[in-house]
Amino acid sequence: MQPFVTHAGFAMPLRRTNVDTDQIIPAAYLKRVSREGFGDGLFAAWREDPSFVLNQPRYAGATILVAGLDFATGSSREHAVWALMDYGFKAVIAPRFGDIFRNNSTKAGLLPVVLPEKVVAALQEAAEEEPAPSVTVDLAAREVRVEGGAHGGLVAPFEIDDYTRWRLMEGLDDIGLTLRHEDAVSAFEATRPKWLPVTALAGFPKLSPIAPRMHSAAGRSRLPRHHVGRIATLCARSRRWWRFTDINCEFARTSCMP
Repeated sequence: MQPFVTHAGFAMPLRRTNVDTDQIIPAAYLKRVSREGFGDGLFAAWREDPSFVLNQPRYAGATILVAGLDFATGSSREHAVWALMDYGFKAVIAPRFGDIFRNNSTKAGLLPVVLPEKVVAALQEAAEEEPAPSVTVDLAAREVRVEGGAHGGLVAPFEIDDYTRWRLMEGLDDIGLTLRHEDAVSAFEATRPKWLPVTALAGFPKLSPIAPRMHSAAGRSRLPRHHVGRIATLCARSRRWWRFTDINCEFARTSCMP
């Protein structure tokens, strides 16, 4: 996860309220086996309309989405966050978010900024100006600033708890937080008696045939969904760490297996 401290870019106005995660990324696009590529399905149904904001050339390259009330409610799918990030958005500003989406965003590196409706409306108006002014989302200062245009000088403070702010600024997702204690984990494993049991995979009684299957020449392989948790335990016990996605149990192309 990349650290987020401050970001300056152009904003895209999404003048719609009650946008749910199925509208952000339809279920038909959830078959991918990595976090990449979901930007193609972002607002897929609405993009069939040539006049939709994502289809307007003037907003190409926008990195800040300014949405309406109750953005990203509904399904808990993380794919909504991945789709927005894959498209290029670094922050989303709205008067209110779905709670699960907001939590998923902060764990993936997408900053959700809650501002009053009047301020959001002003930011949408600023985004519609030509030329569009620069918008800065400053997590360190906890404020959004508009530079230039009719709304130049607008400064809007926002609230975010200290812990979430720290994680975002440090670029720490859940795995990153765990790996901060890697020395302690290694020390514990080093003192663990050899005779204690190690979790084994159902259908794969030995470690030796598992490793070649997981570490194919292409760097990717598939295993049944019910093996995911057990694989993570086994790799931890053997002190071999793998990065993997939870979609169709396909391991990522990179690993730090010795």
